[in-house]
Amino acid sequence: MEPSSGSRRRPGPAVSPVAAVLPAGGSGERLGGATPKQFCAVQGRPLVSYTVRAMERIDWISNIIVVVSPENIEKMKSIIEKYGHKRVMVVQGGITRHRSIFNGLKLFAENEFSEHLLQKPEVVIIHDAVRPFVEEDILLKVVMAAKEHGAAGAIRPLVSTVIASAADGSLDHSLERARYRASEMPQAFLFDIIYEAYQKCTDYDLDYGTECLHLALKYCETNAKLVEGTADLWKVTYKRDLYAAESIIKDNLSQQVCVLTDVREAVARVGLLLHESLKSQIKVETVSTALSKNDSHLQNILSGQCYNFVCINDKKCAIQETQQLVDLLEKSNTPLLYPVVLILVHLDISENIPFSVGMEEIIRIKKFAGEVKKKNILVYGLLIQYK
Repeated sequence: MEPSSGSRRRPGPAVSPVAAVLPAGGSGERLGGATPKQFCAVQGRPLVSYTVRAMERIDWISNIIVVVSPENIEKMKSIIEKYGHKRVMVVQGGITRHRSIFNGLKLFAENEFSEHLLQKPEVVIIHDAVRPFVEEDILLKVVMAAKEHGAAGAIRPLVSTVIASAADGSLDHSLERARYRASEMPQAFLFDIIYEAYQKCTDYDLDYGTECLHLALKYCETNAKLVEGTADLWKVTYKRDLYAAESIIKDNLSQQVCVLTDVREAVARVGLLLHESLKSQIKVETVSTALSKNDSHLQNILSGQCYNFVCINDKKCAIQETQQLVDLLEKSNTPLLYPVVLILVHLDISENIPFSVGMEEIIRIKKFAGEVKKKNILVYGLLIQYK
């Protein structure tokens, strides 16, 4: 398998293993409505599922712990089953954010919530379940910083000036905005440090605190490394944020395509030419691989959020190979959420090709397209004959 330039997979951190804890026990009071925000549908899919997918597509994250309120445990389990999430466990949360995170960490150190302990990670990521747009780059940065400093967290510049009011409701003072930063997620910690901090902290911390980095500093004297985050780390809090998230997801779906070719040099060259012509307009992944093989890079793409594929080949068994891709898509549960667009480009370089043979190929593609349309996969065919 030869990924195109610019699409090589980022190497994982030199720590093993890394786990993630996603607190998802909020009631969504600020959002309004009966459904907690983490379970609100965005383009037909619960918000928490996008965040879980963002984590599980990173192969160096070994375990993903989702912490939910007791009444939502079965709902979360059904989401995991429906969308085929892997390496995910659900644990009962506490009455506050800190108590929920502590419960998630206990899965690696105590038998209170599980019959079998999970392998204790060297580094644990803590990330809000309602921040679905986290990328591997920032996760890798906070993990590596945590390995070096014991704790790390993403930060962003303050958008508004912070002021303090006096007892009578008048202005007391304001903070110099340039000196301060907003604490965001993800955060990462050496597991032993954050777990010790939670063991030592008071009930007041657990009930009224919100900042994990502060616990590491207060109880383990660990000064966190602050990592500048990107603008897409924002948290879905209000109803308008759901609309914004939906818009971003729609845009991502329309701006990404995966070009698949077989390993033959002539076909792979066509794929690279297509990659070059498209890369200035949309995000393009180009993979040269045999679909019959269990290609890890292709599996990673399928488990992500790519819904547009161009398959280029010059084989007589084009439909059979395409069926293998359809099977992989179904196994990944990708078409459950949105229609998948699959464009088949068949290069026929045979000598003296009768026109009727080409028409037979088109008829086969048309019949195949009708069959897989029932599976929410839209197939379009292009037959190119040349000498």
